[in-house]
Amino acid sequence: MPARDDRGSRDGGSLVSEPVVSDRVLTLPNVLSVLRLVGVPIFLWAILAEHDIIALVTLMLSGVSDYLDGKIARRFGLESRLGQLLDPFADRLYIATTLLGLALRHIIPWWLVGVLVSREVLLAAVLWWIRRYGQTGLPVHFVGKAATFNLLYAFPLLLLGEGTSTFAHWALPIGWAFAWWGTVLYWVAGVMYIVQARQVVAAHPVPAR
Repeated sequence: MPARDDRGSRDGGSLVSEPVVSDRVLTLPNVLSVLRLVGVPIFLWAILAEHDIIALVTLMLSGVSDYLDGKIARRFGLESRLGQLLDPFADRLYIATTLLGLALRHIIPWWLVGVLVSREVLLAAVLWWIRRYGQTGLPVHFVGKAATFNLLYAFPLLLLGEGTSTFAHWALPIGWAFAWWGTVLYWVAGVMYIVQARQVVAAHPVPAR
């Protein structure tokens, strides 16, 4: 009997009916996710060295690749187990790196960093919990992706808002609007992951050896 896959699609869905994912490694979505990871140290160097144009371009390319890899994977049936790990990992790493860089530049307050990082700590504990029941991950659902998109839109706008131009004057409040929406959705998604984790535990009353 083939092994059952308890992980869902990359954009969420029920834990009961999920598309079959492959074990392929070399796919276009996976390549895009890897390229997004390569951009992390480039962005961190650029923002700390105050090369804001390079930092902005890197952030925008990250947002575009984040959209494309999921779209391509779903459209052409290229969803893979590696992609299910790479995509959310790249998202979280970009968010953590951007938070650190913006906070060190005094563009965002440290308390905002704490609010977003504490959600990641909570999610890490949830993933550790469900791993005891044989579950290696949770489906990335729409709310989580929406939160990521909001934050990835917020960060470049907040960086642009540091200027003195008319565009910077408009970019700053719009950037903070995206940041607030992204933060709220980030925590809403965290609560949804907890609910999914409870479903996993309810379906597996005995922890896996």
